[in-house]
Amino acid sequence: MRNQLVSQIIKHTIVSRAHLTPEMALRLLTPQCSLWSAPPEENPFKDPYWAFYWPGGQASARYILDNKHLVKGRVVVDVGCGCGASAIAAAMGNARRAVANDIDPVAIVASQLNAQLNGVAIDTSSEDLVGTDCSCDLVVVGDMLYDEEFADRLFSWLTSLARDGKLVLIGDPGRHGLTGERRSQLSLMRSYPLPKNICEENHGYTDANVWRLKAD
Repeated sequence: MRNQLVSQIIKHTIVSRAHLTPEMALRLLTPQCSLWSAPPEENPFKDPYWAFYWPGGQASARYILDNKHLVKGRVVVDVGCGCGASAIAAAMGNARRAVANDIDPVAIVASQLNAQLNGVAIDTSSEDLVGTDCSCDLVVVGDMLYDEEFADRLFSWLTSLARDGKLVLIGDPGRHGLTGERRSQLSLMRSYPLPKNICEENHGYTDANVWRLKAD
């Protein structure tokens, strides 16, 4: 099963550096891939969110690479990891342990492939961590506030983690789940202009922000 997944991922993606983290090579589904415009019935993957490097995830990974002191020697969990970029960035920053977490098993395999591509070791987890204690020092969430119902569940959990002393970073390009009320609980750490190709692929988003969840 895993070997079949690996073959399909390699067949239907390309290795790309055309994003905010060009020092990182990632297997992605881009406009250069045949599946980009293929009808759903020809797609061997169900909801391949892992195959896209979402703007919020790009900003999160970029921020980690620019601030490696935040992850060095620490346990970092990339929740809803998709392609695994933030976990890989943490590993590149000498995290004691970098975990790519996603409930989609294909995302786990894709993250492992991308880690190998970049010569780093990561751990993976397919457990639904939302609502758990999440034994770590730092939690990274990239582009996960796309749905109001899920955003409410996710944000409540992240708030509890921040109150427990964990560093919580959120990458987001302006999804509707990041309401004004939620923004009032955040500190803006950095805003990144998105490359032109990323803007075009993501319906006109021009910037992605990295926020830190306040502990109080």
